[in-house]
Amino acid sequence: MTTHSDPTLTRLFTPRSIAIVGASATPGKIGAMPVSLLRQHGYEGRILPINPRADSIQGLPAAPDLAALDTEVDLVILAVPAAHAAQALQSARPGQVGGAVVFTSGFSETGASGAAMQDTLCAIARERGIRLLGPNCLGFMNVRHNVYATFSPAPANGAVALGGIGMVSQSGAFGAYAYCMARERGLGLSHWISTGNEADIDVADCINWLAHDADTRVIMAYMEGCRDGAKLRHALAAARDAGKPVVVTKIGRTQAGAQAAASHTAALAGDDAVYDALFRQYGALRARSIEDFFNLGYALDTWKQRPQGKRLGIFTISGGVGALMADEAEEAGLSLPEPDAAAQARLLERVPFAGPRNPVDVTGQVVSEPGLLLATADDMLADGRYDALAVFLAAAGSSEALWPTFETFAREMRARHPDVPLALCALFPPERRSELERLGTLVFEDPSAAIRTIGAVAGLAGVSGTASDAASRATSGPASNAASRATSTAPSNGSIDRTNNAGADAPIHASAPLRDTYNEVQAMDVLRQAGLPVPDCALATDADAAVTAALRAAGPVVLKVVSPDILHKSDVGGVKLNLSGEDAVRHGHAAILDSVRTHCPNARIDGVLVAPMAPKGVECIVGVHGDPVFGPVVMFGLGGVFVEVLKDVSFRLAPFDHAQALSMIREIKGYALLQGARGAPPCDINALADALVALSRFADARREDFSSVEINPLLALPDGQGVLALDAVLIPSAGRS
Repeated sequence: MTTHSDPTLTRLFTPRSIAIVGASATPGKIGAMPVSLLRQHGYEGRILPINPRADSIQGLPAAPDLAALDTEVDLVILAVPAAHAAQALQSARPGQVGGAVVFTSGFSETGASGAAMQDTLCAIARERGIRLLGPNCLGFMNVRHNVYATFSPAPANGAVALGGIGMVSQSGAFGAYAYCMARERGLGLSHWISTGNEADIDVADCINWLAHDADTRVIMAYMEGCRDGAKLRHALAAARDAGKPVVVTKIGRTQAGAQAAASHTAALAGDDAVYDALFRQYGALRARSIEDFFNLGYALDTWKQRPQGKRLGIFTISGGVGALMADEAEEAGLSLPEPDAAAQARLLERVPFAGPRNPVDVTGQVVSEPGLLLATADDMLADGRYDALAVFLAAAGSSEALWPTFETFAREMRARHPDVPLALCALFPPERRSELERLGTLVFEDPSAAIRTIGAVAGLAGVSGTASDAASRATSGPASNAASRATSTAPSNGSIDRTNNAGADAPIHASAPLRDTYNEVQAMDVLRQAGLPVPDCALATDADAAVTAALRAAGPVVLKVVSPDILHKSDVGGVKLNLSGEDAVRHGHAAILDSVRTHCPNARIDGVLVAPMAPKGVECIVGVHGDPVFGPVVMFGLGGVFVEVLKDVSFRLAPFDHAQALSMIREIKGYALLQGARGAPPCDINALADALVALSRFADARREDFSSVEINPLLALPDGQGVLALDAVLIPSAGRS
């Protein structure tokens, strides 16, 4: 028997005995439906109707309550009014019941009185060791074991096929719709679960359980929200580590909780951006529409071998549609390598008017010369330059005369090129489509949908099926030396203090006293001790001290006002750059103070920071925002217009490793500037990633102390010269003790 992560859920979802409290013989009542479905679909376990006013229900002997049963019960279905649910469960003997599904509504979704009843129900369940699914849910189905613990009429109108997709939904209505859609599209399910109010078992519990379920290969989830971010992260990590892709539709794209005035990070890290980061970080595919939701589930379940990269071959009988597919491929992040020159020459010799490049266009010649289809595709794939192949056949798929050609093509492609998944775009009759799908070929009517689906699935290439969770690594074992690498790659020009840098293995500034506010110097000191590369600087409380510090720097300096009340110094004239000599420093010092007092007359001024002018580099911005569900979220982007106007940023949930940091950096549209643009040298991207790792570990370790961190700019220097944190804002958590 398969060992699951949670044996209590295994007992609930694979019950050998089911009691239905509120069982009924009256068609249409919710207590009648599960009894009917279990019998209709051949459930082999014991069915135990509970009804105090009947001796039998639908031909089965009935008991008045759970206490009257002479046996343990793996699953109890509560199909009674909310006011009677707790009493019904309380009648069970301690240890008698393994799990309960609560159909009934009228609990926390209705207000305070309903929430109180839900709390009572949960307390009874906890006392007796009973796991609860619901309340206010449609229940669940275990398709392999014919368990239909639901009152949805959907399976009564036709059962879904048995397959490898585990489906879980917070919404019962969407869940029922998804069940019917899966049935209509021929998708096979292993399990179907509706979680409702999630008083106990939530979507994360179900994803985690399905990740360990031997009958499930793909997990599809519909989410409206999440109350336990750590549990959801763990569940997605479990699915990733098991090699089971997760497709998620998450609704509610809001900016709730963002404090735009606090920092760029808070302004940009809305709920939706955080969920995007979560799914990307753990290799889950987010579907933006119901069509994409099912297309992705379909592709992942049908293709036993997924694309191992993003190189797509397009083979078409229409040049126009080929161009459309090429446009879609570019938007989906797919590359279109040309076939080998010799292969192009062979095609032109056979079809002089063909288009031999990618997309490869053989025109309608394939209809009059059936062997051309397999020969051309075989030639394209001979040297292993494609990770997937998409073929557009237009209306030819409806031709009965050409069916043997297409069937042979799909069969031979699977045999000759098993590592290159195939998608056919054509109008095939349903029975022909099903046959092609049995051969492992995707079939789409819409070529654009085909390309979008291939692009999304190809994005999973490189997502490890065995990688451990960065969050658990950070808290349960020795941390990597990413932070110390960040300091060792910084410039050796004396601008960085290396004597007080703590590596990631050391406590992260744990002994430093907490403050109510932090000025820039104090913030930079905290970040220095967290392993981030910070330049050597001095805090001058008067003009003489500023001159002394500037002369010690032996080169041009920057002056910046230091105040816990001023977040953006340049906005109030609080920054002067590239100053040399005593007169320039004195003038700059005076000008800063005058401007700041004009713009912010009530601001506390701790002094003026004096630091060496930084070398040339690319200005980046990094920050941390405390999400109420998922904790600290790290942002990365390029500075200036890229963050202010274009909002070209990426996010990850802290903590994360070097590989995730690199992925985060490469994700932004301005990545080319870091690689070196217009003759500029490439930046030290590894050092940039190390700094992000160090910041993520600091954010995780100090999540209770700081609500926001922003380093702007974090200067990325040329490759091999590291990075420099030139300015920082550190905001303590509200109500921190």
